[in-house]
Amino acid sequence: MDLELRHLKIVRAVADAGSLTRAATALGLAQPALSTQLKRIERALGGLLFVRGREGVRPTALGELVLDRARVVLPAVCELQEEAQRFARQGAQGYRLGGTHGPLLGGLVDRLAHEEPGVPVTTYTSWSEKEVAGSVADGRLDFALVGVCGESAPPEPGRLAWMEVARDPVHVMLAEDHPLALARAARDEVELAELAAEAWTDVPGDGCFGDCFAAACVRAGFTPACVYETDTASCLHLVQVGRAVGLCRATFPPTPGVVTRPLAGTPLVWRHVLGWHPAARVAARAAGVLGHARAAHSEALARAGGGSALRATPVRAAAPSPAA
Repeated sequence: MDLELRHLKIVRAVADAGSLTRAATALGLAQPALSTQLKRIERALGGLLFVRGREGVRPTALGELVLDRARVVLPAVCELQEEAQRFARQGAQGYRLGGTHGPLLGGLVDRLAHEEPGVPVTTYTSWSEKEVAGSVADGRLDFALVGVCGESAPPEPGRLAWMEVARDPVHVMLAEDHPLALARAARDEVELAELAAEAWTDVPGDGCFGDCFAAACVRAGFTPACVYETDTASCLHLVQVGRAVGLCRATFPPTPGVVTRPLAGTPLVWRHVLGWHPAARVAARAAGVLGHARAAHSEALARAGGGSALRATPVRAAAPSPAA
């Protein structure tokens, strides 16, 4: 009988459990079946691997030798399998992009398709930065283009390499007939405290933006009384009809029925970041993708009317539960 990896796993399981009964349970085998397999392994290796006793089993000198090798071989094979799977999931060409909802992902796709015609580009979007980053870390995506609040660390900091694309001050979205929209010029600031009586609308997220917004409101002297958490389209609708106000960043084209105003003192900042796995083959293309992402951000600002033009896309707002 040739020795196989599953045989080494059995030997290790018996040693770790300290008894055939416990090892059989851990392996999902009947104890007689495990005993039979262990005897076959011992015959293949030329001697006893364990001494059986009333209190369980303990390795022989030969067993210790085999266990020492197994503790090296099994993790190495597991690592090889993970690397091979990641390699197989990565195309030799093409880009698999993941992002949270916003205009930069579309701009990045457009630029890559223009620069490398014929090279496939696929996308995946989610409200969860952690989900997108996890997919990159596991090799299911090549790059993550997501946003994070202020100076907070992006997801998967120990597994992914991250670079900042750009940062935007966060503004407030108002209905075009809102008193603050009518009374202020496009560049005039709005104090957060002026919005204390407003209902708010936001989209889901798993970063710290909700907490940072709530803290900013407390510093301004209030707590949001009502928050509608919903999808992007519904957020915009609630703002358009005057049911709520929302928060936004300056990279979305003008939207009918909605105007935006800067928040005085810039209490909140949104950072766009690009992440990739440093051991992946696509890491060699990261600098180029980063350049395209930064250009896409500049183009989005230009479409919005320039860096100070305050049109934006919804970002996560408040964490408190809606009031009854």
